[in-house]
Parts: sequence; C-alpha cells; structure tokens
Amino acid sequence: MPRTELPHSAPHQLRKPHTTRRRLAAAVAGLSAALLAATVTPAEAATPGGIYSGMGNCPISAPAMQDPSNLQVGCVVAVTNAGSFTIGSTTVPLTSPITLQFGAYWDKSAPQVNFPDGSTANQYTTVAPTGAPLMTAQAAQITIPGIINFLPGITSIFAQVEPAGPITNFTPLATGESYPVFKMPIKLHLSNLLFGDDCYIGSDSSPIVLSPTTGTTAPPAPATPMTGNPGTLALNSDPNGYSAFEASFTGAELVDNTFSVPGASGCGLGGSLDWIIDLAMGLPASAGKGSVTFDQTDTSLALDTSVSDLTSALNASAAH
Repeated sequence: MPRTELPHSAPHQLRKPHTTRRRLAAAVAGLSAALLAATVTPAEAATPGGIYSGMGNCPISAPAMQDPSNLQVGCVVAVTNAGSFTIGSTTVPLTSPITLQFGAYWDKSAPQVNFPDGSTANQYTTVAPTGAPLMTAQAAQITIPGIINFLPGITSIFAQVEPAGPITNFTPLATGESYPVFKMPIKLHLSNLLFGDDCYIGSDSSPIVLSPTTGTTAPPAPATPMTGNPGTLALNSDPNGYSAFEASFTGAELVDNTFSVPGASGCGLGGSLDWIIDLAMGLPASAGKGSVTFDQTDTSLALDTSVSDLTSALNASAAH
C-alpha cells in the first residue's frame, strides 16, 4: 500500500522555523516591572492546543529527547474508545477510554522496518511522559461464572490494566501492514474483597506482551488470524510556521491474538486463591488463546527534526 515516509531531513512540507518571538504589549501604561513579570509567568498554565491538544505531558525536556544527534523527535497521544480483551476463557469489555501518552525519538542509527511490499517505516524509541502515567484506564468489571453479581467487588472482579514496562518498537506508519504498531507489556490488577491488594495476572518480570496491528495477525494454530483497520491518516502542518507537523490516525482498529498469559499471582493470603483465578479464567493461556481489540482508536503524533523547534511549536499553540 502507498506509504507516507518521514525521512532523515525535514520533508517538503516542513518549513524553516520562524525565529521571531511574540511578545506581550503592556495593556495599561504605568504598570510596574514587578507586576509585568508576575503577569508573564503564566507559562505554568500553558497547555498545547489545536493539533497538539493533549500533549502537555510530552517529555520534551528529557535527556533522550534533547540529544542533538536525534533525527526526529515527537509527542504521541492515543485514545482507544472501545474494544475487548479476552484472557483465557474470560472476555473483558473495554467500555471506558484508554489513553496512552509518551514522547518518541528516531536516533542517528535511523532504525527502519522493511515490509514485504517493498515499503519501509521508521521505528521510534519511546520516552515516558512527564508528570503523568504512560497509560490511563478505568477498571473493567468481570462477572464470576455461576454467581449473580449483586455486590460489585465481592460477587464480581474489577480488572485494571497497568503498564509493566515501556512501549517499544513504536512504528506508527506500520498502519495497514501485518506488523505491530508497537509492543506493550502489561499486567492486570485484579480487585475483589477476598483477593487483597497484590492480585495480578502478569507482572513486570513476566508481563503479557501485546503486539497490536492494524493488519492481520499470525497466531499459532488452531487460532485463526484477526484483521484490524488502519483508519484514516491525515497530515497537518504547524499553523504558526514551525517545522513541526502532526499526523493523525483516526478510527483505527488494532488487534492481537499472538500473546500468552501467565497464571495469577498474589491473590489471597500468600497466593492461596491463585488457583481459583486460574481455574475460572483458564490460565495460564498459551499464545493464540487470548485476544485484544482496541477499537475506535484515535492517535495524534507530532514530529519535528528539532526538539527546540518542536518546543516552540507546542508553546505557540498554547499561546493561541
């Protein structure tokens, strides 16, 4: 399929950054210098807007993002609005939005992925957001087979998806290809009055590793492949003349059924209830016995060849 590439140097649509700075003019003559200084401080409240909405926690000051040898730097916000997660024999509906936010950079080694159709895509390293979690998600409720759910949290289980490590192999332009857009290790925190506070499926050392794609999966038999949807791609240049641009992927569907799921751990006193979770949910589950669908996913990716120019673009959008 045709692909929009993001080359080493700024693409044609990237213009040289403006060097002019916008200054506030004094609205009332005679204001003291101290009062003016206090008025200019609103940098704290500045939040990127327009095409950069939601990128206020982008880690643009992180050392990895500030490395002058980087070929590209960027900010990412992705929101999944629907879907489902099947773990062994249990399906958990994703009824509340799941938000991912992080920074990304393409280093001087210019890592790329080559696809069977001859096209390529840049692969980025991610950086955790500043002052915010990598993932924001509400707990989903799981009913217990054979039990009427009349007391949520007692006759049901709440499952909270949590990251178990950084996102890796971020390849945004793998959309439409049968290749993961990223790899994300997660764990499920299970809450129930009897389980205690440390009941998990997966852990930081033994995570569930999701590799969602908008193409077609290749699970081991007897599982059958799943096919996603790349949604709609649009490119937007910076409205204030900076070199940054934003790529939006709207209405995408990402799928995966190639991951394995470990058994429960830490449930009940000394893990005494782990076996109940495993029995009820069919765990541990080998690859192909679980699946995930991230539906109605909207992603915004801001990219620039210069971190200082990207910073100026974000600040300018906040000023407007």
